[in-house]
Amino acid sequence: MSSRRTFLAGSTAALGLAATAAHAAPSVTAPQPAAAAGGRLPNLVVVLADDLGYGELGAYGQKLIATPRLDRLAAEGLRFTDAYSTAAVCAPSRGSLLTGLHTGHATVRANPSSGGQGSLTATDTTFAQVLRARGYRTAVIGKWGFGPEAAGQDSHPAARGFEEFYGYIDHSHAHQYYPEYLWHNDVKEPIPANAGGAKAVYAPELLERRALEFIGEHAAEPFLLLLTPNVPHAPSDIPDTSAYADRSWTAANKGHAAQVSWFDALVGKVVDRLRALGLEQDTVLLVTSDNGPHEEGGVNPDLFDANGPLRGYKRNLYEGGVRVPLIAWGPGRVRQGTSDRPTPLTDVLPTLAELGGAPAPTDVDGLSAAPLLAGSPDSARHGHLYWFRDELGVTSRANAQDAKRGTWLAEAVRRENWKAVRFAPERDHALPDAKWQVELYDLAADPGEARDLAGTYPARAAELVALMRSSWKDPYPRVPFGVRLSPPALAVPGEAFTVTATLDNGSSRPWTSAALALRAPAGWTVAPASPAAAEQLAAGGRLTASWQVTPPANAAPATAWPLTAEGTATAPQGPVRYAATGTAATPPPAPTRDSYLSDLAWISAANGWGPVERDTSNGKNAAGDGTPISFGGTVYAKGLGVHAPSDIAYHLGGAAVRFTSLVGIDDFSAKQSTAGATRARVYGDGRLLLTTPVLTAAGGPAAVDLDVRGVRVLRLVVEDANDRTSFDHTSWALARVTVS
Repeated sequence: MSSRRTFLAGSTAALGLAATAAHAAPSVTAPQPAAAAGGRLPNLVVVLADDLGYGELGAYGQKLIATPRLDRLAAEGLRFTDAYSTAAVCAPSRGSLLTGLHTGHATVRANPSSGGQGSLTATDTTFAQVLRARGYRTAVIGKWGFGPEAAGQDSHPAARGFEEFYGYIDHSHAHQYYPEYLWHNDVKEPIPANAGGAKAVYAPELLERRALEFIGEHAAEPFLLLLTPNVPHAPSDIPDTSAYADRSWTAANKGHAAQVSWFDALVGKVVDRLRALGLEQDTVLLVTSDNGPHEEGGVNPDLFDANGPLRGYKRNLYEGGVRVPLIAWGPGRVRQGTSDRPTPLTDVLPTLAELGGAPAPTDVDGLSAAPLLAGSPDSARHGHLYWFRDELGVTSRANAQDAKRGTWLAEAVRRENWKAVRFAPERDHALPDAKWQVELYDLAADPGEARDLAGTYPARAAELVALMRSSWKDPYPRVPFGVRLSPPALAVPGEAFTVTATLDNGSSRPWTSAALALRAPAGWTVAPASPAAAEQLAAGGRLTASWQVTPPANAAPATAWPLTAEGTATAPQGPVRYAATGTAATPPPAPTRDSYLSDLAWISAANGWGPVERDTSNGKNAAGDGTPISFGGTVYAKGLGVHAPSDIAYHLGGAAVRFTSLVGIDDFSAKQSTAGATRARVYGDGRLLLTTPVLTAAGGPAAVDLDVRGVRVLRLVVEDANDRTSFDHTSWALARVTVS
């Protein structure tokens, strides 16, 4: 659906006011990891290819594409034959890799382009947060692939434990091999040579350079590097295809083969850097892919036998869409050989945690494979593996494999060697089981999933369907882990407010010597309001502390001031330190005369457009323009546009006496569909002042006329009213406060 609006999630205002949600953040100091029994804790490097198929490496049977470096690593290390991505497309697979949750539990369950959830949240704990608590230096370099393309939000890499980020935030931006900018931490860094569509600087080479620099900069301390180049995702852009120039292939196929070989060379350069620094004995390297092979941009995966002996491609839940190469390498730390253990990428978080001597959340779906890497035959095995697909995109081969059901909801389960796949003819996961189309395969006898045995073994198929049902939780309540901070919505200069923080031991073993501390800006007063230490924190236990914080009377208005809570403890593996930051925003000046809200600064804005796009969104609307709104053909010159759910807060400072507006589904949305339905609420200092009836385009806008005398903070909230958010553009026309 086309839209003139760019929606903000936790946007910051033009005055620099940050959204008040707390998120994980770097600590100023960090504990030094204790040495492992055989020496220092290992460096941990995870290299994730983009759309690299199971059969695209020589070690997995590839005949046409040269991958000598990875083939050598597979021979020197441990090659997994039954490793699995956790989804058949990028974003949910990457989210599960980071968090250890399969797609029946994860917050990211679909690609952003499919309209599904595309962001990590403050409740998501990544393996970077787990390892950083033990003193690891952490970086993600390459494609992130979900969340809003903005800094200061919960899905940004910095909020999820990575102290350095270089690459692409946005899913679609990562499809550009010659982009005009890349993100470095929270700043867009221009690439002037690529301006205007020029192809001068190949972004993967920038990613390679920064990854090698990171390894060199932190050679003396344990580090975690997540390296996620965007090859060999379509398009098949690469500066040099000379290695395949003599082949009678299309340009797209030559480019794809060159991209796979480039990925191979990249991993080789990482290994060379580790060896040059003497770190090969102190490093564990994992190389894998986010899903099966693609067929986009003219690439023919069948030419390369990219899925090996398996059925399916990217987007399919058959084996070819989700079974991926996985190579573990680490001289002296990883045994040589082959493993047929079914190993989903949800296992990466607990595996890295065990290797790094760090406590990990207990409510993840992954199981540690660290003993297996070290040579133990007793590594824990999963009772079953689960996959979910919610994908609107479709490609011809994948759709043919799905019998033209490529855009249907789909699920799959593997238990031992039995695999069930099912499809829902309606996009409703709650659809009764009888309406789903179920297939059953015996992977031991039929790894290519050519013979559907659901009719032969209906009871077994029903058992696996029951596993699918039990694997899906929406939502999936998390066991709290690490530090959370509750900052105030507003910090009035000279007036005290309360800040609360928690340290949660979401691991399986008790911690001792737990403590919480709060850091505030210079000149602010912080006074303890409760005990902030505990001798012991049981598994699942929580330490809560609060402080009275007072900003100075001369604190600058309209400013977001940082607050940081740090929680420390001694886990059985060693000392840990977790941190979370939030902002205490001093308000902008209160209105001194009757004003439209579109002409005032706001405290915070989520999912707004028009005047609340300033500085943080598309910038097409200047400050104070009050974008025109129309209801039923009547145009109103001043207004605020939002999308459900949305939340915009303004500082009235007790100066206003009346708030008036019209609120409803605007004509822009109504022209696209009549399906929109929302409900608006107005709050004054947290107290509910008004709830409208359900708003629809047919019903027209609702009139708002409220007494707001004494109200300091006015919040305008819009919520979805029919579980169909695609056409919920809602506007506040003539939103106005009267001062006298």
